[in-house]
Amino acid sequence: MQIKISARHGSLSEATQAKITSKVEKLTRRFERLTSITVTVDLEHRETPGVDVQVSAEHKHDFVASCQGEELMAAIDHVIHKLEQQLRKYKEKIQDHHRTEGLRQQAALSESTSEDDDEDDDLDD
Repeated sequence: MQIKISARHGSLSEATQAKITSKVEKLTRRFERLTSITVTVDLEHRETPGVDVQVSAEHKHDFVASCQGEELMAAIDHVIHKLEQQLRKYKEKIQDHHRTEGLRQQAALSESTSEDDDEDDDLDD
């Protein structure tokens, strides 16, 4: 997995980049098939830095979240929380899709059970 960290209107120290990297690496715990993470920190307004994070996953479009906060690390934590929610929702959707039967199978099952009920009614007469 590739992690790219960039800054607009300023620069980030190596220590800050290391902290950001360690925080965004935790997203792989939520969803294993991540291919790249791009973090962009906007320092145009130093008092309220903005953070944009784009996560690319296999077989899926990108997940994107952004936040502007009073502190850089607080904004990053908020963005990571948003992305965790998106990844959790997507993963649940995939798992539910694979667990449920297809519409055709459900229709065939409901038709076969209704035919069995009709035969039972004929026997009672």
